[in-house]
Amino acid sequence: MVGASVLVIIVSYLLGSIPAGYLLVRVIRKQDIRTVGSGNIGATNVLRSGGKGLGAATFLLDMLKGCAAVWLGALGAPILMPESPLRNVEALAALCAVLGHMFPIWLRFRGGKGVATGFGVFLVAAPWAALAAISVFFVVLYLTRFVSLASILGAASFPVFAWFLVEGDKPWPFLAVQTIVALLIIVKHHQNIRRLLSGTESRFGSHAREGRPA
Repeated sequence: MVGASVLVIIVSYLLGSIPAGYLLVRVIRKQDIRTVGSGNIGATNVLRSGGKGLGAATFLLDMLKGCAAVWLGALGAPILMPESPLRNVEALAALCAVLGHMFPIWLRFRGGKGVATGFGVFLVAAPWAALAAISVFFVVLYLTRFVSLASILGAASFPVFAWFLVEGDKPWPFLAVQTIVALLIIVKHHQNIRRLLSGTESRFGSHAREGRPA
């Protein structure tokens, strides 16, 4: 049981820690995305660096690695952890994948903010809630053009949607991970929150220059 849990943790973390944005920009543009804008490796900073296609690809890959982590966890659960509720195994995989993205071992634990990967893990674990939360993201983005605010409110709304939209058993670890991931994403936006409050946050469509926050 313990060995199986450790295996899920390691595999999910390593999948989540794949730095898609960093690798795409490094291979295609011969540039270190960490030297541009906020220095973040996520899709928003890649997009603001001028790479629209790379930004979209980064979001997709970050989302898919989250999906893969939870899907693999669910696939192996009946064999590796037959006594554990499936949703608890999915929750463990989800949390570790998001932590891997935020704190990747390959980049000295300096990763992204977890929005795309968080969406990916819950798209598998709680699809209707994830789709509802991403809808909040797009509505807020359309109304304000602040990606950070849309990400924060989208993340905050997910546990609420999950409570109402997830059918069947909802064991406490499953519910706890939803809240933990949402809080991690919000905390990762602490600099954006400061800029939002001071009125200096960049709106979607503006381009990051080297050394400027994004």
